[in-house]
Amino acid sequence: MKLKDRIKEFRRVPAHELQPNPKNWRTHPVAQQDALRGVLAEVGIAGAVLARETPEGGLMLIDGHLRTDVMHDQEIPCLVLDVTEEEAAVLLATIDPLAAMAEADAGKLDALLRDVETSSEAVQQMLAELAAGEGLYLGDKEGEDNESGNTQEINPDDFSLGHRCPRCGFEFNSET
Repeated sequence: MKLKDRIKEFRRVPAHELQPNPKNWRTHPVAQQDALRGVLAEVGIAGAVLARETPEGGLMLIDGHLRTDVMHDQEIPCLVLDVTEEEAAVLLATIDPLAAMAEADAGKLDALLRDVETSSEAVQQMLAELAAGEGLYLGDKEGEDNESGNTQEINPDDFSLGHRCPRCGFEFNSET
């Protein structure tokens, strides 16, 4: 099947010039806004918003409303799509739900989250909630000291462990 390439052009556009789509059904809680600000502060801009040209010559957002709000006074990368208003509505209705349909590989997510370091409290909270939702625990990272500043060597052969907590990985014997 040959797919149509609907990307007409790439532009850098002042964020405040992009018109919000009146059909946008997403709202953005403060925690999400703060997490996005945290990622933008630490990493920078790493993706483009999607927009279509209006008959009046303006650009109306399809995807990227929160980024546009947060970056109001800055230029933002924008992919201008050659789509009708109806096709834009299909994209607006499906982009986020399609991404939400992805499932997590808990092992890979755990490994990834152990490698991620951020100074943003909002990003830390978002990642902790993500981990908890997948039954993972973001406690001390491997090789880091515990709160007391000490590490303790434990010999697993000293224990008869039969159960493992899915949240934190703690193993315990049902007799104790």
